[in-house]
Order: sequence, then C-alpha cells, then structure tokens
Amino acid sequence: MAVSYENSGFNIRADLAESHQDALEHFAAPGTWLDGAKRVAVAAEVRNARQCPLCKEQKAALSPNAVQGEHSSLGELSAAEVEVVHRIVSDPGRLSESWYQETTGDSIAPEAYIEMVGIIAMTMMMDTFTFAMGLPDNDLLPAKAGEPTGYRSPGARKDVAWVPITEPKDASESDGPLYPSPNAGYIHRALSAVPDSKRGYWDLAGSHYLPGASVYDFDTDLRAISRPQIEVIAARVSALHQCLY
Repeated sequence: MAVSYENSGFNIRADLAESHQDALEHFAAPGTWLDGAKRVAVAAEVRNARQCPLCKEQKAALSPNAVQGEHSSLGELSAAEVEVVHRIVSDPGRLSESWYQETTGDSIAPEAYIEMVGIIAMTMMMDTFTFAMGLPDNDLLPAKAGEPTGYRSPGARKDVAWVPITEPKDASESDGPLYPSPNAGYIHRALSAVPDSKRGYWDLAGSHYLPGASVYDFDTDLRAISRPQIEVIAARVSALHQCLY
C-alpha cells in the first residue's frame, strides 16, 4: 500500500508522502553492499532499538562503556550490526572512532557501515516525522531479490573522517550526481563513498528540509514558514540533540 497522509487530520504535502514511499522502496531494493533483506532488517532494528533495555541503561550511565550486556534484537543481524544500529539510534553523541573501529573490525566493511548509517538516518527521519504527527510508523516493504552492486567510488579516501569520503574534486562520472555544488559542506560528504546511499538520504532529507538547489536561497518561499523560521527551529532541535554540526 502506498504511503498516504490524506486522512491524517493534517495538511501534509504530497511530496512528503511520496518521499516516504520512495524511502521504503529504497530500503527494500538491493543496495551497494547490502542486499534487500539486510537493508530491511536494518530499518526494522532501528525501530526495535527504541525499546532496548541495554540502550536505555547505557544512555543513562556516565559512560556507555560502564554498562555491559546484550542488546535486545530481532535476531536478523549480527551482534556487530546490532551494536551499530542501537548505538547510533540511542546515543550517537558519545560515539568515537575507537568504538567504530572496535565494533566494525573485520566484520563490517567501511562501505557497508556507510550504507547502514544511511538507512538508520533515513528511518529515524521518516519515523520522527510520523511520531510528531501522532501517526503510526509506515510499514516496511518486503525485500526484493537481487545482489548488491559492490560499487566503490573511485575517488573515496579515508582522511578527515572515520570512513572514506569522496571529496567534490574527486567525484567521477561513474558516481552519478553526487554534489549540489563544488563547495558542498561535510554534511553532504558524509555518505559519499556509497553514492546511492547518499542520494537516497538526500532525496528524503530534501523533502523535509529544502532541495539541494534551494539551500543557499535564503529568500525561498518553498515552505509554509520562512527560511529564518526554518533555521531557528533547526538550530534549537540541534542544540537539544547536542548535534555538533
């Protein structure tokens, strides 16, 4: 069933519903490093992490490392994958590069981690919207058959981040559309080593915030509130979430 908010009681833009439908289809399709079943399992585990007792104890502790135990999982992912999903969902502000290296090790390739991060962020974005509207989560779609492409962005390098990124100057034609401008900020570079994940994330993010081409248009009237109002809300939410960006 296609996503629809017509009976929500709110005047919700049609393109938001369409972007949520696209996100669900994005999850279900074979990706770059994960097949459709693993991608759907990651999205499902994001929702499961909300009720994880270990996550709640770690979040309340002075240090998450002070609380040991096993995450309550759905059983579809490896222990390392569950740790990645649950910690990013529940306590992202206290993650570290050493945590990333210890958790992924030889079991999760950097590109697979990037793809997981994209799905986690997209699921949380979509579900936060429906939660704010008092609506239920949209049902995940059945996974589609097929193999991951295994594409590696030729320009991806590990330098300023925990994982490889493709700088705008290193983007290649085989990556497809990757950046809205040559001066794209690091938030736009975060998933760039896996171009399909980056595009999937920003297609969804653009419907919630602004399309890439309008980000530097400070007089835009695309939304029901003004651009300054958008940024005041964004700054307040970022502060409450202790978002360093």
